[in-house]
Order: sequence, then structure tokens, then C-alpha cells
Amino acid sequence: MSTIRRFRAMDLLHFNNVNLDRYTETYDSQFYLSYMSNWPDLFTVAESPAQKLMGYSMGKVEGTGELWHGHVTALTVAPECRRLGLARGLMRGLEDASEKIHDCYFVDLFVRPSNTVAIQMYEHLGYILYRR
Repeated sequence: MSTIRRFRAMDLLHFNNVNLDRYTETYDSQFYLSYMSNWPDLFTVAESPAQKLMGYSMGKVEGTGELWHGHVTALTVAPECRRLGLARGLMRGLEDASEKIHDCYFVDLFVRPSNTVAIQMYEHLGYILYRR
């Protein structure tokens, strides 16, 4: 069982088990903190009952008019916590917040072509390939 909650500044000190993955972009602390302060509803973590971080999603809103949308900046799950549905739960939370809090029309993201597992997951969630 896990809990999904908002990202906290102290999480920066405890997410290496999640962040050190060849498909995960890593950023400097200021980048994470800017997302936490600007889009707190779109920056969440999955946490174990032992309070170990299992994964996180980080997003923002951008665009104008009918192009106003949520954007997934990062979604990653620790290797030992994969295949538990955490990424799906984190994505649903980001999608819901984009729609219900920020009144977005859609959610987009970028995935490396070599990350076939992620591409399959996003397709299963209903995302379509827009361009390569």
C-alpha cells in the first residue's frame, strides 16, 4: 500500500532511489523547488508505509486559449517499486489536477523513443503519439 501526497522540499534529500535511473532526467534543486512552489498540485510523490519514496510525478500548466494544458515534466518510479500501478496512479492524479484545478484541455508529455515500457504504459492510458 502506498500514499500519494504533495512533494515537500525535504523529499529532495530522500529521492535518489527513485531519481537515479537512466530514463529519468535530473535537475538542480532550484528547478524542483520552482515546480513545488508554482504547481504544487502537479508535483506529487508515492510513499510507502515506511515513508520511503517510491516514485514521483512533476508537472506544470502552460499554453493559451484552447492550447492551455498540463505537461508532464517527469514521472518515475523506483526500480524495486515498478509494476505496482504507481505510475498509473501518479498520472491519474496529475491528469485530474490539470483538469479540475487548472481547467486544462489536455495533458502532454515527452518520452524518449528508447523507453518502450513507458510508451506502452502511456498508450494503455489512452495517450497517442503526436510526433517523433
